[in-house]
Amino acid sequence: MFTRKITCLSVLLATALLQACNNEAPPEAATATAPVAAAAPAVPGNAANVSGERLANADNEPGEWMSHGRTYGEQRFSPLDQINTSNVSQLGLAWYADLDTRRGQEATPLMVDGVIYVSTAWSKVKAFSAKSGEPLWSYDPQVDGQWAVNACCDVVNRGVAVWEGKVFVGTIDGRLIAIDANSGQELWDVNTIDKSQPYTITGAPRVVKGKVLIGNGGAELGVRGFVSAYDANTGEMAWRFYTVPGNPANGFENPILEMAAETWSGEWWKLGGGGTVWDSMSYDPGLDLLYIGVGNGSPWNHSFRSEGKGDNLFLSSIVALDPDDGSYVWHYQSTPGETWDHTATQQIIVADLDIEGTTRHVVMQAPKNGFFYVLDAATGELISAEKFTDVAWATHIDMASGRPVENPAARFNVTGENFLSTHNPNGAHTWHSMSFSPLTKLVYFPIHGTPFIYGAAKEYTTTAMATNLGTDFSGNAALDPQEVLAQTYGRLIAWDPVKQEEVWRVERAGPANGGALATAGGLVFQGTGSGQFTAMDATTGAELWSTHAQTGIIAAPMSYMLDGEQYVAILAGTGGSWAMIGGDSNMKGYALENESRLLVYKVGGTSQLPAPTSFTRPPMTPPAHTASDATIAIGAPAYETYCGTCHGAGVVGVGLLPDLRRTPYLHDADAFAQVVLGGALAPNGMASFASVLNQEQAQAVRAYIIMRANQDAPANQQ
Repeated sequence: MFTRKITCLSVLLATALLQACNNEAPPEAATATAPVAAAAPAVPGNAANVSGERLANADNEPGEWMSHGRTYGEQRFSPLDQINTSNVSQLGLAWYADLDTRRGQEATPLMVDGVIYVSTAWSKVKAFSAKSGEPLWSYDPQVDGQWAVNACCDVVNRGVAVWEGKVFVGTIDGRLIAIDANSGQELWDVNTIDKSQPYTITGAPRVVKGKVLIGNGGAELGVRGFVSAYDANTGEMAWRFYTVPGNPANGFENPILEMAAETWSGEWWKLGGGGTVWDSMSYDPGLDLLYIGVGNGSPWNHSFRSEGKGDNLFLSSIVALDPDDGSYVWHYQSTPGETWDHTATQQIIVADLDIEGTTRHVVMQAPKNGFFYVLDAATGELISAEKFTDVAWATHIDMASGRPVENPAARFNVTGENFLSTHNPNGAHTWHSMSFSPLTKLVYFPIHGTPFIYGAAKEYTTTAMATNLGTDFSGNAALDPQEVLAQTYGRLIAWDPVKQEEVWRVERAGPANGGALATAGGLVFQGTGSGQFTAMDATTGAELWSTHAQTGIIAAPMSYMLDGEQYVAILAGTGGSWAMIGGDSNMKGYALENESRLLVYKVGGTSQLPAPTSFTRPPMTPPAHTASDATIAIGAPAYETYCGTCHGAGVVGVGLLPDLRRTPYLHDADAFAQVVLGGALAPNGMASFASVLNQEQAQAVRAYIIMRANQDAPANQQ
């Protein structure tokens, strides 16, 4: 039953009840094979005429936003200052566009020569007039909804890339597609993955020197990570860099992987190894270096993955590559022997800092592990590293070795004892973008935390259609829910990367909030999971403006200028990893339903959003609980293995997908089996689980859900 981030279990296939499943309608995950570009007005002029020269000199065109982080160095700083501390209170909605996907919206829009290009959930792409919001074209890659079973953290997409008249998008089912920027017509479509493996793509492509760069996700399900480069004109693969070594008996793709293999033990290649490059990439034109962020191990548990031995390169590392051929230049590993999902896929910023009287050209990152790193951009030398929040797994970074000094208790895989962390697998900072202002010299980024217990599984076996972690989370059931809720936090911080200290913070209602944008107007913009889009003073953090977006925001804003007016744009739409996990602490401050939109603001804007849609959850009216303890003993672990990630641990479905305690399918055993085993809702993303569950197990899962619904029904009839 519903594993790994799948779409809505629509209730009895009826449209009205589909709306009860977060309004996720079947066309969003259509199974047709032909891509669709909707007819619309032609894009004016020579659209998306972006070159390496334009991107390298992006500061000469401050009104454009031509790449994911605006500049190759991903600073996410806008040099525009028309909107500033003195007039930001006059911001109003210039225009908005409703989106046809009600899942997590994580993309940063691009604006080039008067046209906005943006991706949405399900890897769709849309073009709008940046002035009026008029739709220009829409492209649907027609992703098979069933592929969503492989997506760890919602069917999201973080953005597109543009280059010489083309728009590039990676799809959740592992394709890289080039689209004509003028017409929205598909130009080429290449598969980037082994389709027999559960890879996905959620990250935004980048284009460097005529090559489109793309990574992938899937480490939780046992894949081997890599990043690839494709010719922007033809789609032909130019090179591929694997982030972990494969089977030594088959030889190594390049010499550096032979070195990396010395840091592994056992037969890791049979388990995939992990190390997916699922988000961050930056480029330094001056040094001609590409920086990639590498993810967690597969499985997480170091003892199962590598017999508890070795650093396991290049997991949890920043790796510098030659963009011409993908050859290795240097690396820095932030979490050797990773075992807590401490990815280093978070944003990598290239900047100049004045350190001890010397200008240093650096890369900066705040990965999941809770330390802020400043490295020499040319060599990878560690310049400094300090905690940006309280963490439990390590005390500090030893500057002589560059390695963390770990808390011995954190190695639950070694001690065999549960480890109480200050952070769940989302870490202290995940993909939500950070911004560096060259004016204030501060980095702005959202952080979060919640108590969480890691324990070692007694054994590890690969299981299809389920998360393969080698880690036991059952100890979390012993935590006091109210204590966990009280200690769960989310905040935006301003960080001085030279002094390595916090300058100011703004507390948020909960942990799931959007990325940051700093501007030359002395402002920092951020959206929140509670539905506020805010602007703060970049120096003090004082809130200067706020508006309600009617839905949670997890994406990052951007800014552009057109015809003498500055705009600020952001995608709004609840979703992503926090909403998929569900649970009271994960959803703290995150109670709004999804109203996916592109929102664009300017000084004096007068547009108004329509009245919020009224969402009503079905009541909890389960059948009587009559199952035996033996049946529940079968259904409970099966649910947690195959369903809990999407529909909530312990069947507490307060996240993005349906609360199964409320589904009418509980009243019809045959209908339940048709969905879970027969794939009746496969086009909507609810894949059949017949390969891993038999009839007895499926009905035991139903019995477990019925039991939990009966336990909770008296207090949950709203």
